[in-house]
Amino acid sequence: MKEISLSLIGFGNVGTGVAEVLLNKHQYFKEKYNLEIKVVSITDSTATIWDPNGINLKEALETKESFGSLKFWGNEYEVYELGAYEVVEEIDSDVVVDVTNDKNATKWHLKALKNGKSVVTSNKPPVVFSYRELLRVSSEKDVPYLFEATVMAGTPIIHLLRSALLADSIERIWGVLNGTTTFILNAVEEGMSFEEALKKAQELGIAERDPSNDIKGIDAGYKGVILHNITFYPFDFKKAYIEGIEGISEEKIRENFKKGSVTRLVALVEDGKVEIKPRELPMDSPLAVKGTSNVALIESDLLGELVIRGAGAGIKETASGVVSDIIRASLKTKYL
Repeated sequence: MKEISLSLIGFGNVGTGVAEVLLNKHQYFKEKYNLEIKVVSITDSTATIWDPNGINLKEALETKESFGSLKFWGNEYEVYELGAYEVVEEIDSDVVVDVTNDKNATKWHLKALKNGKSVVTSNKPPVVFSYRELLRVSSEKDVPYLFEATVMAGTPIIHLLRSALLADSIERIWGVLNGTTTFILNAVEEGMSFEEALKKAQELGIAERDPSNDIKGIDAGYKGVILHNITFYPFDFKKAYIEGIEGISEEKIRENFKKGSVTRLVALVEDGKVEIKPRELPMDSPLAVKGTSNVALIESDLLGELVIRGAGAGIKETASGVVSDIIRASLKTKYL
């Protein structure tokens, strides 16, 4: 039995989702992979709990649900005021998992890699802005740097592009990669106003309180750049063309819908090009998804067209991508 220790940084929706999967499927992972995954530290925005012998995830989840913060858990575990960099520096673990929105996380991702720790993340900015450096250090130290959940949640497009299409030259990727904008545009087509659709998305937890990254196309731009990074070469985010959905006419969206087409925020990724903009699509297009679904159409020289579609958001869906990468990292392979 291989035992792996884990530092989980971020204990919001995705972090608790990851903890639930690790708790509920603990025996499954032991039986299928001969793998014992032990969480030795958990960090939220207020505190870090740390136990080298392994944290009781059931109790951690109950504490978070009851009190909203790990700082109130002072009976069984020592509660520390450690930030992410200090966790990486001071706590002995094999894998560091980042499920935060920390835009400055590159610093502690690099620290973890330099210390010989694998890194698994759902946090997009480090992969967008520091991909070359992170991959260089990962290669030098021979430890995995994995980020499946940064694009299409748990739908395995990253794994597909990095490890499954090894004989193919990718010509381009078309994608609808932001579930929030798809939900809003879909709702407008069905009669809601833009404001009503956004409010509903926020009530359902699909849109953030500040939805500007989604509405302005920034999130889709991040994802387009990540796909370019792994398919072609590191791309400068400043060179991406990004046009969001905030300026689209509701009347035009509904008019197109009546004529048999839908409007979606579409990413186009080609060698040297990342373009994000709303496009009118036939209803039978593979890109004409509804709800919060994500889809990518990959064009390659040998296979032709390949469509991969799945959930682009959701707690358990994102946790699927994160935990899959934890298993890959634990088995010490970059591309399992």
